[in-house]
Amino acid sequence: MKTCLFGGSFDPVHAGHLAIAAAAQEQAGLQRVVFLPANRSPFKQEGAGLFPAEVRLRLLRAAVEGVPWAEVSDLDLRLPAPSWSWRLVEAFRTQCPEDELFWLLGTDQWEQLHRWAGYDYLITHLTFIVYHRGAPPQPRPGVRSLFIDGAYHPASSSAIRRCLLSRTPVPEGWLPDPVSALISSIES
Repeated sequence: MKTCLFGGSFDPVHAGHLAIAAAAQEQAGLQRVVFLPANRSPFKQEGAGLFPAEVRLRLLRAAVEGVPWAEVSDLDLRLPAPSWSWRLVEAFRTQCPEDELFWLLGTDQWEQLHRWAGYDYLITHLTFIVYHRGAPPQPRPGVRSLFIDGAYHPASSSAIRRCLLSRTPVPEGWLPDPVSALISSIES
């Protein structure tokens, strides 16, 4: 089975995340995309998020409900911080030894991939699906990769957080309806 891991803060998950996952699923012929909300990224400040882990998990589950190829795992939330991608890959290799594993990321993370902990382990066990806007990024020698595009959506988690904190409307179409409804119920 072709399984793609999609890690991130998802604070909150938005329509752009779903569009990127759908493009990867279609263009790479994936059987499943597993959304993995991060406990805490080693590249982000502690406490910088808006929603606690259990809320981000609920929002993600609401966002992918009914999408046959999408699922949500709380694996990283159960591991001690910070979040290390190699630990997730190791766990999935143990749980699903027959699966071909992919990791979905954007160009910004692709450019920093060499800084990731366990880099050699990751490039040995994964094919990276790199989402880009515009010209594809440069391939890396010795790293299996697939470059995808065509799923542009302007949504940004940081912009959504700013809207929510300032009590201004989130731009139309940025949040999936079930996510918007959950956030409204939390804020009430």
